[in-house]
Amino acid sequence: MANTPSNMLPLGTKAPYFELPDTVSNTLLNLNQLQGKNATVVMFICNHCPFVIHVNKQMVAIANQYQTQGIGFIAISSNDAIKYPQDGPDKMKVHAVNEQYPFPYLYDESQDIAKAYDAACTPDFFIFNKDLELVYRGQLDDSRPGNGLPVTGADVRNALDCILENQPNNKLQKPSIGCNIKWKN
Repeated sequence: MANTPSNMLPLGTKAPYFELPDTVSNTLLNLNQLQGKNATVVMFICNHCPFVIHVNKQMVAIANQYQTQGIGFIAISSNDAIKYPQDGPDKMKVHAVNEQYPFPYLYDESQDIAKAYDAACTPDFFIFNKDLELVYRGQLDDSRPGNGLPVTGADVRNALDCILENQPNNKLQKPSIGCNIKWKN
C-alpha cells in the first residue's frame, strides 16, 4: 500500500475534456454531458485500492446529497487493467453496482485523461465550478485506513458548500494520499 500524494493541479485550471466509456451503462459519456449546473466533481478511483475502499460509502453519501443541488459527480479509473485485472471494466461495473455508485464509473484505458488531470493517486478529487475552472483538488478528508479518524468527507463537503453559498474557500487544500495510479510501461 503506497502512500502517493496528489500532484495538486493549479487552481483555475480548465477541466480537461474527455469522452470515455461508462462501465455501468456501456455508453460513451463526455464531460459536457456529465458536468453539473453548479459544479462538477471528478474523482480518480479504482476497485482494489484500500484508500478508496475506506472512503467508498462517504463518496456515495456525498454524491447522493449534492447531486440534487446541481453538482455533477464523475468517477474515473485509469489503472492498467492488464497488470491489475481486478480494475478492468467488467469488474468496475460489478463494483459500481455493489457499492451503489450514483455516478458514472468511466474507464480511461489509454490513461490520457489521468495524465491531463495530473492525477497521481486513488482517490484523487478535483472540483470545478460552473465554468469548469478548478476550485478544489486534494483529499476527501483527513481519514486514512488505520489512522482512527472518522470518514466525514469534510474537505470535499466544505469546497462544495463554498460553491453553493458563493463564498471563497479559504481552507487549506491538502493533497489526497492513496495508492499510485497503476501506469502502463
